[in-house]
Amino acid sequence: MNRFQRIVVRALGLSTRRFEAASGRRWGGLADQRFGSYGPETIGATDAIRRRARAAVANNPWAGNGVGALTGNIVGAGITPTAQHPAEETRRAITAAFNAWAAICDADGLTDFFGLQAAATRAMIVDGEAFVRLIWTDGGLKLQLVPAELVDLAHTVELGDGARIIAGIEFNAAGERVAYYVRPMDPTSVFETHLPPVRIPAADMLHLFRPLGPGQVRGVSWLAPVLIRADELDQLEDALLVGVKVAAMHAGFLIDQNNTGGTPYDGVTTGSILESGLEPGVLKVLPGGYDIRFSTPQQAQQTVDFAKLQLRGIAAGLGVPEYMLTGDLSGANYSSLRAGLIEFRRRVEAIQFHTIIPQLLRPIWNRFVTVQMLTGEIDATDLDAAKACEFVPPAEQWVDPEKDVNATTKMIAAGLTSRRRAVAAQGYAVEDLDDEITADREREARAGLSFGERETANVA
Repeated sequence: MNRFQRIVVRALGLSTRRFEAASGRRWGGLADQRFGSYGPETIGATDAIRRRARAAVANNPWAGNGVGALTGNIVGAGITPTAQHPAEETRRAITAAFNAWAAICDADGLTDFFGLQAAATRAMIVDGEAFVRLIWTDGGLKLQLVPAELVDLAHTVELGDGARIIAGIEFNAAGERVAYYVRPMDPTSVFETHLPPVRIPAADMLHLFRPLGPGQVRGVSWLAPVLIRADELDQLEDALLVGVKVAAMHAGFLIDQNNTGGTPYDGVTTGSILESGLEPGVLKVLPGGYDIRFSTPQQAQQTVDFAKLQLRGIAAGLGVPEYMLTGDLSGANYSSLRAGLIEFRRRVEAIQFHTIIPQLLRPIWNRFVTVQMLTGEIDATDLDAAKACEFVPPAEQWVDPEKDVNATTKMIAAGLTSRRRAVAAQGYAVEDLDDEITADREREARAGLSFGERETANVA
């Protein structure tokens, strides 16, 4: 937290002690662990936690792997928007126009629409929040990912008549977000600058974060519950490594009880250190007056079990199964994997449909469709009908494909689900899949092939 932010924090009576990750240490007991309103608590802690979370992801393998697992499962190859206009021709035109725009929508020219999804989701996990700006360029509508630190956390002002600016976000009297204040700083600059922030209308800025409670204005890193635990695990590994190095430094001590001088073993002596003198499996007789004692440093007990417990705590804090954090599948089987994946996928689905889609994807889709209609690229008259969209998450990999396919087939046959929903669960739009199947059958017929018939006969 910089000097200006500390002044604002003190002026508003905020504190960072409620988040242990912000203070950098554990608190003694429940009496010290009081948590106030979400608004001031998160504002006071977000900057310190964000910086520590970035360092942890860059240096701690467990934190980095956990963030990668979350990003990969939430977004994967990308959540695909599918137009739902009632007219098939218009629906196909909207989908085709969006697919063409998605490939070139990144203002920085580094990735596409789906890559921006992954980048914004990763920023939300690590930084606690992500900002995406919608800008108009010579090439049309573009998306630009804005670093969280550029939205001025220290900019808090009362505007009068109930309007106010809180942590760089302007609210009207009704509590609606109307603008964001972004500092024009070069993110690649070596020295941090504090130029006056620029006001950007809220319609042109998307704020992606997972709210912890009502009244929250800025996001908090998802690593907040595990930063201290991850740091302590690093310290444990360092301590064990030092202990092993110390144990390997001393082989033994020769005690010349009669002060006769010399060494009873052959070898090279450097100062008072005999660099070679004992070999594996060799028994030697010491001359009279000599005694030998070996160094036996005490090693920490039950360290492996304790380290595993710490890793389970980190996995639980991030909300991922332990094997996704550690990559250790030695104790996993079909039942345990399926049980863990069901709960994890339920959490992922909630993040997709409660956070990613409403805060990021739907506003982008609505802006794109509106621009397309205003520029005449889409021949449609009803804007609401053109905005109708279904967002299809990426396909989930099966634990046991044969069992899952049989279960899905029986559910469709029994009327417990629709084929559209079953196809959508695999990350496809049913219309696109039907077109592909039709094209395959026509091509097979022209070539005199019958893969589908032979496969059906074998199954029967």
